[in-house]
Amino acid sequence: MEKPAGILFDKDGTLLEYHATWMPANHAVALAMAQGDVKTAHYLLRAGGWDADTDRVASGSPLAAGDLEDIATLWHGLLPDDPERTIASIVAYMDSAFPANMVPTPVCDLTALLCQLETRNIALGVATADSINGLRLSLAPFDILHRFAFAVGFDSGHGRKPQPGMVHGFCEATGLKPDSVWVIGDNRHDIEMALAAGATGIGVLTGTSSASELRAAGATDVLTSIEELPAYLGA
Repeated sequence: MEKPAGILFDKDGTLLEYHATWMPANHAVALAMAQGDVKTAHYLLRAGGWDADTDRVASGSPLAAGDLEDIATLWHGLLPDDPERTIASIVAYMDSAFPANMVPTPVCDLTALLCQLETRNIALGVATADSINGLRLSLAPFDILHRFAFAVGFDSGHGRKPQPGMVHGFCEATGLKPDSVWVIGDNRHDIEMALAAGATGIGVLTGTSSASELRAAGATDVLTSIEELPAYLGA
């Protein structure tokens, strides 16, 4: 496998540890949607892929891999009819509520890692199922957004995972061909997006998926964390 000329990272579960970052927000937003009723909030969370015994979410589930519209559509169908509560209004609410309740938790020293990759002349990008607002707010504490030549969310106009548009957008922004790009992510949507675009998919275990799940989706390899990348890339 050739070394990449560009790496397109997923955000949650890849740059940020998924459960530490997102579970506080998942609980808070579900409880708000349930108007404070814990039983209903848990019902929404379970439908989204949450396991109450472990306080984790399942690989590929709406909470793990879906975007705000996926989650809003699911929860809208489970709540009592309310003419003022539309899918669009739920998305708009979540776009502010999720970032307000996240606890962004990096999987490693992101600045140090990205600097090491930059010294290898690797173009960097980030493509997330989160919104562009959520992307900016959750990565702002680490001052790394300027290191990405390309940074998009599900609402940035490049399509939604696992469609290939985000990879194609990264290639257009950097002048690279898809076969020289690695997409690194923690869910099958990331790997499927890579393969649909003609890129290489690399899995990581800092999110919601197991190595076997990522390999079954078509990952060429699976790393414990992106922290392993410099050593994995070699000299």
